Amino acid sequence: MNQKLKQASVDRMFDAILCLKDRDECYRFFEDLCTVNELLSISQRFEVATMLTEGKTYLEIAEKTGASTATISRVGRSLNYGSEGYALVFDRLNDIQIPAEKSGSRDRS
Repeated sequence: MNQKLKQASVDRMFDAILCLKDRDECYRFFEDLCTVNELLSISQRFEVATMLTEGKTYLEIAEKTGASTATISRVGRSLNYGSEGYALVFDRLNDIQIPAEKSGSRDRS
């Protein structure tokens, strides 16, 4: 773990995230916490990580997500040399199946 991140304020934010009960609560909290662009950037990196683990090429990923090759490379480094956080989450997501119709996503158009 990066020791620069380990501080009380980060612990408190993670505790807040861990107390959220469902996707709707996540939308509400993160909409207040982040700008739209920050949240879209985070979700883009997660999508890039997903596609890299699926063996997609940089070109396929860039075309689908709009991510730059620099972003794709940075995510790739995290997958290969990071703290294994992506692997942890992907393993857990594979263990659960969330049907799309029950996902609770909101259309904010």
